[in-house]
Formats: sequence, structure tokens, C-alpha cells
Amino acid sequence: MVTAEEVRKKYLEYFEAKGHKVIPRALLVPQDDPTTLFTGSGMQPLIPYLLGENHPQGRRLVDSQTCFRAEDMDEVGDNRHTTFFEMLGNWSLGDYFKEDQLTWFWDFLTKIVGLDPDKLYVTCFIGDELVGVPKDTESAKIWKDLIQLNGTQVKEVDLPGDDGGQKGMQGGRIF
Repeated sequence: MVTAEEVRKKYLEYFEAKGHKVIPRALLVPQDDPTTLFTGSGMQPLIPYLLGENHPQGRRLVDSQTCFRAEDMDEVGDNRHTTFFEMLGNWSLGDYFKEDQLTWFWDFLTKIVGLDPDKLYVTCFIGDELVGVPKDTESAKIWKDLIQLNGTQVKEVDLPGDDGGQKGMQGGRIF
């Protein structure tokens, strides 16, 4: 049995070994952001840097951020909604992209944490025609290659909208 503390420590150490600087968590109640009452995601404290400002610690960062979400309070308790949680994040501020990110995360889950690759499933962005953002076929291809290295058969399943619960897994591995 691996504890949350052990996963956090291993995650931070893994990405530190990949050249990331461990940055402290931001406060749960942001001091300089009048747009929100609480830090609601791991990326929120890094928005200025994700938009182009230079971070004082460099271009590769890793953190463990506590978050609180209240906007979906009526749905808390189902399998997709929580209020208080911790997000682990590794951040590239223009230094690397999908292939390194996904490969490292697969390696972390399967080799460091020891999860069974045959029990892992992934999601990729399906796209949004209304705003002209295409389906993320690049990430799906990277995931497919990583999963197949383990000898696992890979099937991609498109689950547009909110109908995934009705469609089920359909034998898929990448959604």
C-alpha cells in the first residue's frame, strides 16, 4: 500500500531528477487574485508564467498544490467531483511538450508507482468544433505507442459530449 505522502514525495523527486525545480504550494486563499476566493487548480498560481512571464526558478517546475472547488458543490460525492484535493503538476514553460510529458508520466505511473499498465486508461481532448479546436490526435498516438510497448492491445473510442456514461468503455483504452 502506497500512501499519498509517498506518491507526492516520489512525484516531486522524479521530476526534480528530470531537471524540474520544486516550487512551494501557493496559498489556498490567493492573496493577489481578486477573481477567485480559492485556488481551484494546480495551474492557477502559475497563470502569469503560462502566459509568458519568466518564472524566477526557470522553465521546468514541479509542485503539489492544494485546491478547493465549490462551483459544483451540488455534485460533490459522485465519481467526478470533489471539493478539497491536491494536484501534482509538472510544468514546462516552453521547454518540452507532449511526447516528453506523456512518456515521463507513463514511466512514473508504471515504473515508480508500480501501477499495472494493463489497468491504465487515458483520455485525450476530443476537440471542439464550435471554437475550432481540433481533436488531439498527437497525444492519442503517443499514448498508443506507450501502451503497445507493454504488449497491450489498444483501441481508441470517441466519446463526444457527456454520453460516455451511456456508451461505457466499449473495449477502449484511449478515450
